[in-house]
Amino acid sequence: MRVIVIGAGLLGVSTAYFLARTGHEVIVIERRGDAGMETSYANSGMVTPSQADPWNSPGTLKRLLGWLGNEASPFIVNPSVLPSMLGWGLSFLRNAGRNRFRASLLSNATLANYSLDTFSLIRSEADVCYDQLLNGTMKLYRDAEAFDKVAGVSDALREAGVRHEILDADGVTAREPALRDIAADISGGVYYPDDEAGDAHKFCVELRTLAQEKGAEFRFGTPVTDIRYSGARISSIITPGEVFTADACVVAAGSYSGRLCRLLGLKLPVRPIKGYSITLDRSGWSAGPAMPVIDDFRHVAITPLGMRIRAAGMAEFAGFDTDVDSRRIDVLLGILDEIYPGFTPVRDDSSGRSWAGLRPYCADGVPIIGPARYRNLYLNTGHGHLGWSLSAGSGRLLADIISGRETDIDPAPYRYARFAR
Repeated sequence: MRVIVIGAGLLGVSTAYFLARTGHEVIVIERRGDAGMETSYANSGMVTPSQADPWNSPGTLKRLLGWLGNEASPFIVNPSVLPSMLGWGLSFLRNAGRNRFRASLLSNATLANYSLDTFSLIRSEADVCYDQLLNGTMKLYRDAEAFDKVAGVSDALREAGVRHEILDADGVTAREPALRDIAADISGGVYYPDDEAGDAHKFCVELRTLAQEKGAEFRFGTPVTDIRYSGARISSIITPGEVFTADACVVAAGSYSGRLCRLLGLKLPVRPIKGYSITLDRSGWSAGPAMPVIDDFRHVAITPLGMRIRAAGMAEFAGFDTDVDSRRIDVLLGILDEIYPGFTPVRDDSSGRSWAGLRPYCADGVPIIGPARYRNLYLNTGHGHLGWSLSAGSGRLLADIISGRETDIDPAPYRYARFAR
């Protein structure tokens, strides 16, 4: 089968790899100059079944109202985008009910665990190097009231097969000695031994190479200007220099998937949510962390990546704007100082690389993977803050669906058709 994949981020490249591995003829069309240059470029670096809970959790509306006007809050809404967010926002809040939230969490955790297995499969078959860490993550609580509520989410994660240890302050610093400087401020933490981390962009480029070795063709610097259909089938994909035809088409273009699908009369419940990161050299810091740490109160992750350290977070509703707001970077640097004060004296800000990217967030917090309306159209998008965590499993799952093979996990929770009900 000849398959066109639109998008060479983590989801597109993972899909292409597993399609080529299965024996299909694959062409990947990407508007940027290489793989992983958009949202996959400088994300938090964490592969975390532990963070499978969607952002639209019970109490979301109250929290959002409390954060309004606070430029340092985890969620920031640009008033200019509110009209375009209204319908999606109402669906986002409807899915924050306890039952829907729990179902979404379980769906994400199932896919995240499958993705962990898939990363392991890839590493067993090829020598990939992406600054990977396989020693878990720590979720840090500096607020006693929030830590007291850990058990509720922990029960749901345990049901989904996510192992974890609830630790007091001493247990946290024993696991991650780099946190000893702030031991007096720690209420507790949760250690997730199965979580992983690594440079998503490096992995994306490595997987692109592996896909090419299996016969996949990549067309970079090639924007898709139109997708045409005839009857119930996609007939052609139009670019400035060429018209492509194929037996199947996969749209895996992140936040831009919705724009492409509108050409086909499809409305995807996916909107961009902007995130930020700052990556710094840490070679002069001998007492640095050994694992990623997530600050629960500020919703920021700090991840060691080889001789670098990255602080990432924030969720800004700003449409398709990818400009870096220096105020957000200053917030990330301030949190880095709070958690690792020992790094501050040796930190070289001139080494810092600031970044902003758009997470494609689905209204119910669960990605869309599988067929959509047309007989030969497939989607792989809407992964939100879990794109890196779910990427390998999503690509493998979709490749099996397209190939007509029995899937290892139930694809039903991720189908586009769930929004037609």
